[in-house]
Amino acid sequence: SLAMAESGGGSGRSPPCPGAAAALRRWEQLRRRAAAPWARGLLAVAAGLGLLYAVLRVPLRLRDGLAAVTVFLSTLTPKFYFALTVTSSFISGLIFVFEWWHFRKYGTSFIEQVSVSHLRPLIGGAENSPPPPAAFSAGDNDTSRQNMPECKVWRNPLNLFRGAEYSRYMWVTGKEPLTYYDMNLSAQDHQNFFTCDTDALRPSDTVMQKAWRERNPQARIKAAYQALELNNDCATAYVLLAEEEATTIVDAEKYFKQALKAGEMIYRKSQNCHSQSPQHEAQLRRDTNVLVYVKRRLAMCARKLGRIREAVKMMRDLMKEFPLLSMLNIHENLLEALLELQAYADVQAVLAKYDDISLPKSAAICYTAALLKARAVSERFSPETASKRGLSTAEINAVEAIHRAVEFNPHVPKYLLEMKSLVLPPEHILKRGDSEAVAYAFFHLQHWKRIEGALNLLHCTWEGTFRMIPYPLEKGHLFYPYPSCTETADRELLPTFHEVSVYPQKELPFFIHFTAGLCSFSAMLALLTHQFPELMVILAKA
Repeated sequence: SLAMAESGGGSGRSPPCPGAAAALRRWEQLRRRAAAPWARGLLAVAAGLGLLYAVLRVPLRLRDGLAAVTVFLSTLTPKFYFALTVTSSFISGLIFVFEWWHFRKYGTSFIEQVSVSHLRPLIGGAENSPPPPAAFSAGDNDTSRQNMPECKVWRNPLNLFRGAEYSRYMWVTGKEPLTYYDMNLSAQDHQNFFTCDTDALRPSDTVMQKAWRERNPQARIKAAYQALELNNDCATAYVLLAEEEATTIVDAEKYFKQALKAGEMIYRKSQNCHSQSPQHEAQLRRDTNVLVYVKRRLAMCARKLGRIREAVKMMRDLMKEFPLLSMLNIHENLLEALLELQAYADVQAVLAKYDDISLPKSAAICYTAALLKARAVSERFSPETASKRGLSTAEINAVEAIHRAVEFNPHVPKYLLEMKSLVLPPEHILKRGDSEAVAYAFFHLQHWKRIEGALNLLHCTWEGTFRMIPYPLEKGHLFYPYPSCTETADRELLPTFHEVSVYPQKELPFFIHFTAGLCSFSAMLALLTHQFPELMVILAKA
């Protein structure tokens, strides 16, 4: 028709095609019949039948499956059920034992740790994961101390001698008292204290610079002798021999006296030329560190050999000569020596100077202050009498001092009361941690025992501290909130055979309860199956 119109038809319209018109008529008839009510009803019935078939098909299959399971269960014997329950109990028991061991050793659930570290990122939970716990650090960085005031690892001011004390312990017991992490921190300290940029100008100091980096003790001792061959006045070589080769305190003192003689001579030379260049200033700082370290260790040797008054004098002279080196905590050595002399008035004078709110606290300061206040009332203190008449002013002050000390470090009382066994203190401690508690109790337990009634007063009052501290530990009472990083650092500082004290006590993880319950339930089923096989088979089939 379009061709006819283009060829010259008059109106431009052509008659419709006969085939197309017939198809349109048939489509219209079908549409009218489908719109009829009876047609709609027929379509609804057909859809309902299809849906009913789909719904009934699944139960029919389930019924066939249940019938097959029933036939299978009917062929099982009581021995199968007994073996099944015993195997389940054994496997769940193994999982429970492993979970318990992992929790006691690392403080976390193994299943929970694997789920958080490996499964959570796969399901997209990494975005909402909590921040990692605060890390611990060593050194004297003031910025990090402001951010984490209680989680810094400190040099133990009363650390023992490696050759004369730590090594002898290992020879007797066969146990390594120091961890690799602790010794690595000591190696870093030695490099910071006893080396400087000008060591390359002196062959003996160059050898000692390498010696402090050696991991093998025999290699360090050999390097120290090499340095002495190059320079018989190498003070740091004598220091290394006193710390590691000397097997008695007497031998260590002899080496330190030689180090003192060489160190004083080098220190005087550095003082005369320290203003010439920055390199000479660095050398003076190094020589000062060596001299202070040697004098302090000589005072500790005198204390261990029973010359306590001589040790006290050496410590006082050292604090007067170098008053700016208070970060070395020499006053804690002085406190312990004065307590051994029972010079309690002098102890109180030292506490008045160093137990200041602007200075960092320690277990030695807090517990020594509590000991002095307990000394005034402990001899006449009785819990029964105090409950009847109430506490006097002096007793209240003593109890408050104990609460203050326990809040600062809650691990100490168990060692003082001998509820936990002591080990040799590490060379580094974490303030408010178990490592500091071990170091304090190792040296100060004898001073608490010497004062009659002091441990009894501590036993009666120390647990009352925890009723005063908010829980959870979002804020402290007298100090900062107790840090969460102490357990991790203490496990690195203390030997593996020591059971680390944890505060606050962690609740058992869910999976320990779950595996324990599963093991008990499976064992009970195994016992019942063994005793009543026919009855248990009937119950299983039912």
